[in-house]
Amino acid sequence: MGALLDGIYDGDCSVEHLLTRGDFGVGTFNALDGEMLILDGTCYRLSSDGSVGPTASSVQTPFAVVTRFEAHVTQRIDEPLTQEETRDLLVSLTPSDNYLYAYRIRGEFASVRTRTVARQSPPYRRLVEVTKGEPVQMFSNLSGDIVGFRTPVFQQGIGIAGDHAHFIDEPRTQGGHVLDFALTRGTLEVCIGTDLHLELPRTVAFERADLDDDPVERDAEVTASERHT
Repeated sequence: MGALLDGIYDGDCSVEHLLTRGDFGVGTFNALDGEMLILDGTCYRLSSDGSVGPTASSVQTPFAVVTRFEAHVTQRIDEPLTQEETRDLLVSLTPSDNYLYAYRIRGEFASVRTRTVARQSPPYRRLVEVTKGEPVQMFSNLSGDIVGFRTPVFQQGIGIAGDHAHFIDEPRTQGGHVLDFALTRGTLEVCIGTDLHLELPRTVAFERADLDDDPVERDAEVTASERHT
């Protein structure tokens, strides 16, 4: 993630290889060509034009987080919850801040607000600049899945500390990076991660990158890139 902040948007990891590491995940594609969502072993591209579809195995990524999803905790939700209320519930189900948690929310949503990165052309700008003014989509009264991770603070720079989630609707036709949502009813499943396997790209751009950023400045840029609408 530290490299992505600096505008290093091309990696050498293929979707085919990524799926050997897990069946559930989020990320992006080379040149920031859309949002990545992996669910039940299928990798989807959530494109900036609003389209969604399975991704070819040869497509590559500069950043992704994947796991083999196994629900260790399951919570039924039978009343409407805002994103903040759902986050509070998630925190109550994950009392330690020292693990990486994958979570899946499947259900009915009154609304979901998303954004999607658009393909970039070299020379690449920094991520915080790219995410400014991205188009926002609002979906209403639909069923679908939120695929997300709750990452501990000490992994900032490797991943995105805090919550990072993508949404896809039940027909697998629309979705994006989650900005906000209102859940009507559904199920929250949590998978606890205790092992971390890290693969770094063997590219010239990554080899030459200066990743020794100021931690405060880096955290501010991550927050800004996550929240821009």
